[in-house]
Amino acid sequence: MTQVQKRRLGRGLAALIGDDTSEESVVQDIRSLRHVPVELLHPNPNNPRKHFAEEDLNTLAQSLKDKGLLQPLVVRPRGDGSFEIVAGERRWRASQRAGLHDLPVLIRELDDKETLEIALIENIQRSDLNALEEARAFRQLLEQYAYTQQQLADAIGKSRSHIANTMRLLNLPAATQKQIEEGSLTAGHARALIATETPEELADKIIKLNLTVRQAEDLARAKAPSAEGKVLPSKDADTRALEKQMTENLGLHVAIKHKDKLGGQVVISYKTLDQLDDVIKKLGGQVG
Repeated sequence: MTQVQKRRLGRGLAALIGDDTSEESVVQDIRSLRHVPVELLHPNPNNPRKHFAEEDLNTLAQSLKDKGLLQPLVVRPRGDGSFEIVAGERRWRASQRAGLHDLPVLIRELDDKETLEIALIENIQRSDLNALEEARAFRQLLEQYAYTQQQLADAIGKSRSHIANTMRLLNLPAATQKQIEEGSLTAGHARALIATETPEELADKIIKLNLTVRQAEDLARAKAPSAEGKVLPSKDADTRALEKQMTENLGLHVAIKHKDKLGGQVVISYKTLDQLDDVIKKLGGQVG
């Protein structure tokens, strides 16, 4: 991502979704503001948010019946004269329940990448995404648009470790991911399960016993035997998850050992010289 793109996201989100109150932006909004029939508005198929709580929609619909829609949706033109929603799908859904026939919209010319960026950032800033929806959006930006984790962190105002830890939730079994989406498990509970061998079993136990995140971490740690069959030394869930991710990426066992506040060790175990050569290549070195 270029510095220009970063500045656009940092300053530009408010302008792009209609929250910038500068004179220039207000004039632009006035020029682009239109009222569009609700049937000409279509959801963005790449909207990170997939789940809309029925109770929330009904509450918002009642408010819209009483006061109307005060904040415009942000849309982009489609080739057939209709529009794709960039920001405001929840308001669009509730407006239909409220029986509104046309809605105020701000029209923006945006490409697919910008649309996904804005949808992700808007939802994150308004706390509308669950952890799995965040993780999938992060993965799409990283894979489809060649972001690095640090570039993405800078763009959305989150730490790189938050992005890495959230994306690790995608390694969990589908049944456990569903429990996160449904709200039975928090992201904190789920991170404790990533490095375990039986995440589904432990997830069910956490839910049944209504464990705290700390209790879930203790449970996961107790279920993680070492190579000698003993309980592993205490490691937090993020460290164990990072070990698992590095092990999967390298194809060799990786252990992270924190010694003190001054640092620690990353130990990569190999059995043959070919495996060592492969690790050196993956780390950017040369062999021979």
